[in-house]
Amino acid sequence: MNALTSVQREAERIHASVTLKDVKRSIVICFLAWTFAVYDFILFANLLPVISDELDWTSARATGINTWVTAGTAVVALMVGPFVDRFGRRAGIVGCVVGAAIASLLTWFGGYAAGAIGTAGIVLLVLIRALAGVGYSEQAVNATYLNEMFAHVYTDEKSIRRRGFLFSIVQGGWPVGAVLAALSIYILEPIGGWELCFVVAVFPAIFMLFAARRLKESPVFVARRRIAELAAEGRAEEAAELARLTGQDHIEHKAGLGGLFRGPSLRATVSLSAAFLLNWLGILAFAFQGTLILVNGKEVSFTGALEVLIVSNAAGFLGYLFHGWLGDRINRRTTIFVGWLISACCFTIMVLGPAGNFPLLVSAYAVGTFFLIGPYAAVLFFTGESFPVETRATGSSFINSLGQVGAIIGGALFTATLSAAGSGSQEQADAWIRSGLIWGCLPILLSAFAILFSRNVQPISSTGERSGVSPIADVPSPG
Repeated sequence: MNALTSVQREAERIHASVTLKDVKRSIVICFLAWTFAVYDFILFANLLPVISDELDWTSARATGINTWVTAGTAVVALMVGPFVDRFGRRAGIVGCVVGAAIASLLTWFGGYAAGAIGTAGIVLLVLIRALAGVGYSEQAVNATYLNEMFAHVYTDEKSIRRRGFLFSIVQGGWPVGAVLAALSIYILEPIGGWELCFVVAVFPAIFMLFAARRLKESPVFVARRRIAELAAEGRAEEAAELARLTGQDHIEHKAGLGGLFRGPSLRATVSLSAAFLLNWLGILAFAFQGTLILVNGKEVSFTGALEVLIVSNAAGFLGYLFHGWLGDRINRRTTIFVGWLISACCFTIMVLGPAGNFPLLVSAYAVGTFFLIGPYAAVLFFTGESFPVETRATGSSFINSLGQVGAIIGGALFTATLSAAGSGSQEQADAWIRSGLIWGCLPILLSAFAILFSRNVQPISSTGERSGVSPIADVPSPG
């Protein structure tokens, strides 16, 4: 009896460890961390035209190098999830911030090496940029962490219907970071070359490292870790009681990558992975290589292409807010489907529209971006809701890394299409248009339908109806 009383006190301590103020602070810190991670992550692709000119790379070689960078990013991103599920959500956020800062600091050296020692330098540059996969994983870690934090404090029906919108603000760091990257090219590249853009990114990351130390660990993770410890010590009754008091599922799910392919997690893993992989072909085409398509295929100057990126990413930020809000009111799965369907249509108009028609290109690109990246405010939160706590970060990071696999496939397809085209300017322009249509627009359309095969999971209710326990329960409901 004394042991159970001790467990009750421990449950009360876990519950009281995080307040509404702590969650609001975590929203701000996660937003800033993601913004600066995106700045570093997207900067390399946006500067590819400048780097290619300086190092005398062909378009095919530039996209080939970007493909190898993406491959390294996927490998690094895949390792983040198991780390976060084992050592904690807070440790994952701090690690992502540090990794992004190191990648930024070393990129200038990798670029210098690529120009000075040829192939060996290019390999070094690829390895350095692969480390940016840690920063890319920030969004998956944020989704895992905030999903659990929101479930802890936003428990009444009104606040439950704001969870997705609040996460959309955090995820809005993507277009904000992308715009900052474009602005830094405008301002810093003429002053100190493309290398200066990466060096400057280190300074806000240092600030973020200190800010992240104020984050509180997710009470869901703390409770689950303590339950596992009690079970390992043979104190099954106490483990079960702590699980009941903290709203946990006492059934222990298999952790690690293997747990993603068992039980109810299998459907989420397959459907969400397919959607991410396909959609990231479109992300590569229009978010990362948008400048290349506009410059080489649509007769837009590099400066004009940057202006389009700024406008479209501003629209993308509004897209995050809209899709986060809409996902709370209908459901996230339908929100994602409709958004990506519209995006595919808009980018098709952009790709097939007349070259040099700047107003049409800006409009189609901006609306396409609104509906391409906006749904990620819903899909990342939706992913976190689709897995149990033991594999939540692993599942989110695994699916997140498969987005990079999609980018790898897209990069290879772009490279093959460009390499097969003739060397003439018109032939190359046609190849860019053909690549954008087949390897960009079509995969976005297919990703919209792939998401429909996932379970339509619901957020945790204020009464714990989803799993029959208390509000911080986190086991996905039946589809």
